[in-house]
Amino acid sequence: MTLDDYNGFCASLPSTTHVVQWGGAHVWKVGGKVFAIGGWDKGRQLFVTFKCSDIAYDVLEEQPGLRPAPYLASRGMKWIQRQTSQSMDDGALKDYLRESHRLVALKLTKQVLRELGFGAR
Repeated sequence: MTLDDYNGFCASLPSTTHVVQWGGAHVWKVGGKVFAIGGWDKGRQLFVTFKCSDIAYDVLEEQPGLRPAPYLASRGMKWIQRQTSQSMDDGALKDYLRESHRLVALKLTKQVLRELGFGAR
């Protein structure tokens, strides 16, 4: 997945915003909350970090090309970083990004959800 592919896909999800922060990472948010982070390994390989369910985390954390997300996972959060497509192709990554967006949106207040056009939970 290229940076353009990553940004284009995240932009296609409902009510998302984009900011470049944390040393050049492309951060995508829904309702002001992060659901995806795209950054580089020494400027070469795009790494994509996303939130996932407890079960998905347990399965993914040991897969080649994936790892618990630095900083986030060490604080008990269930975030995975895809470093290579060895165990997760771009199609599966998009599915996980879509799910990350959903998981983060579920934690938003009813008021924020209404403001974003999601309606009440």
